[in-house]
Amino acid sequence: MTGLSIEDFLQEEGDFRCGYVALIGRPNVGKSTLMNRFLGQKLSIVTAKPQTTRQRIAGIKTTGEGQIVYVDTPGIHLAARRALNRYMNRIAHACFHEVDLILFLIEAGRWTRQDEHVARSLESVNVPVFLVINKIDLVPDKSRLLQFLEKEVKTDRFSEVFLVAARTGDGVEDLEKKIIGLLPFSRPFYDEDQFTDRSERFLAAELIREQLMLRLHQELPYSLTVEIEEFKRKDGLLRIGAIVWVEREGQKQIVIGKGGDVLKFVGTEARRALQSLFDEKVFVRLWVKVSRDWSDNERALRQFGYDEQS
Repeated sequence: MTGLSIEDFLQEEGDFRCGYVALIGRPNVGKSTLMNRFLGQKLSIVTAKPQTTRQRIAGIKTTGEGQIVYVDTPGIHLAARRALNRYMNRIAHACFHEVDLILFLIEAGRWTRQDEHVARSLESVNVPVFLVINKIDLVPDKSRLLQFLEKEVKTDRFSEVFLVAARTGDGVEDLEKKIIGLLPFSRPFYDEDQFTDRSERFLAAELIREQLMLRLHQELPYSLTVEIEEFKRKDGLLRIGAIVWVEREGQKQIVIGKGGDVLKFVGTEARRALQSLFDEKVFVRLWVKVSRDWSDNERALRQFGYDEQS
């Protein structure tokens, strides 16, 4: 269908498919990496730290066959002691009944209590659930993988089972072919050149937070968030001003670093990532402020954009 617009395709064929597909699972199983692989570009931020994804974000892929709206979700976890953790769980669970298909991701060779919790939560959904076993590239002995499936995973609970490596792309194309074939016939929900439902300000905040998570260690990344205060284009330059909110004065000093070296490094790396995303010259300015225990305060969460209606 090369060269055809969506409207031309619909007029000629009338069998265009469109639907929502949620990526669900416990933290750190590769949901964001898989969505980026599906899209062929980076949208969701990715780090090795669990709970990097905090909010729902849709990635839109349009081809001649259809439009798939992938919905990346926060990892579902059992220990939801703080308001932010409870918020992330609610966001993920809300997607169960708002999509046409669910991809339940687990890590090859591991079936945890959290995986079992998610699997049981999915038993009530009324749409197909694919079990997607990710990171198969990290299990060189395939016989071990087969033993894992036979002994630890009740695969009969799922519509189908797929083995993939989101990092390398192995198995992803076959999975996507199956996905498009299950979506309902429909006109597209979004313009064909749109790749997400999120604003540029949201994406900017996420890329800055990603660089902070990559740079900082231990528990500090989970105690910070990013709020965009300035986002203006003028004279060929995109100016972005952002506040990094932390929960303690001591954390503020760590984020700033000795002589401002940490914040300077984060700003430089964030600027490079933002220029790559927006394809234009970017200036980034960062401030660090304290909002005590913001991650356990419902009002503060809403102030910083953790809105369940977004």
